[in-house]
Amino acid sequence: MLSPAILPWTERNGAVSPLRLLGFLLLCLPAAGIAWQAGAGMLGPRPYDEALHQAGLWAVRLLLVVLAVTPLRRLLRWPRLLVLRRQIGVAVMGYALLHLALYAGDQAWNLARVATEIATRIYLVIGFVALCGLVALGVTSADGMIRRLGARRWQALHRIVYVIGVLALVHFLLQSKRDMATPILYLGLLAWLLGYRAAHALKMMERPWQLLPLALLAGLATAGIEYGWYALFTQIPAGRVLAANLDFAFRIAPAWWVAAAGLVMALLAWLRGQRDARRRLVPA
Repeated sequence: MLSPAILPWTERNGAVSPLRLLGFLLLCLPAAGIAWQAGAGMLGPRPYDEALHQAGLWAVRLLLVVLAVTPLRRLLRWPRLLVLRRQIGVAVMGYALLHLALYAGDQAWNLARVATEIATRIYLVIGFVALCGLVALGVTSADGMIRRLGARRWQALHRIVYVIGVLALVHFLLQSKRDMATPILYLGLLAWLLGYRAAHALKMMERPWQLLPLALLAGLATAGIEYGWYALFTQIPAGRVLAANLDFAFRIAPAWWVAAAGLVMALLAWLRGQRDARRRLVPA
């Protein structure tokens, strides 16, 4: 029987944490939704294919959420967010493993065929390397592993999450067949997250206004990613795709969504700073 102290919704002393419990329930919702759709026959003519797509999509989304925890904690001055980071990270590993298991199911559980497919398709190789990295981070996420590895080596190991993020999104982009906007949007958000970390390391993210050029650069990077994709891998004129970023009649391009997300972060950081300033002015 599990000790209450190691359950995902408890603190180290065994007390139930409302924040951890809420996080655990929210992280289980996508899996519950996939299971419900499968039971109701709502996954279409190829249920394994649809389910593995959904599981992989949630793995990517939650990976971005993990990477967003540190910027949100710093900008919103909400240290309690760190409580959820490990929980979300383990969920990313879980959904990635579910993604692989459903792929095996889609291949009629022919593991030899699964191994051959992974070894011979570059986007599957990239995805599998990302999965191995997620498993390595997941199995070393416990406090006991931190003590065994030592804080410095543990931190060095867990920095590979940035590489994993790039690999996972490249895998997502390469396997996408119709909707290219979503993987390009996610790559743009990743560009913002990595750009924030680089700028923070150089002490260039200490004021909310400093987030404004980052939002612009992330938007431009997203447009560049979109241009590069269509220039290298499709017959569609890349210049026409790039020009479509200025045509709002058909769609709002991923670059604009990424820039808008960066501006929202700048606004939230400014509002938090104003709130803190008002609190300092109020006599104790």
